[in-house]
Amino acid sequence: MSNVEFRKSSYSGGSNNCVEVAETPALHAIRDSKTQERGPLTFDRNEWRAFLNEVKRGRL
Repeated sequence: MSNVEFRKSSYSGGSNNCVEVAETPALHAIRDSKTQERGPLTFDRNEWRAFLNEVKRGRL
């Protein structure tokens, strides 16, 4: 994941608790902008879609 470009997630809103996201053809990755050294969590497309659906529903 070292060659992908992370961007601030639109779900982070205006707070300082930023989540950054990156996409590749096979995976989606998220990381905490304040602790980038911990590395990202990665999800395949189906897992990512399920995660976003739960966020949109306010369950996460």
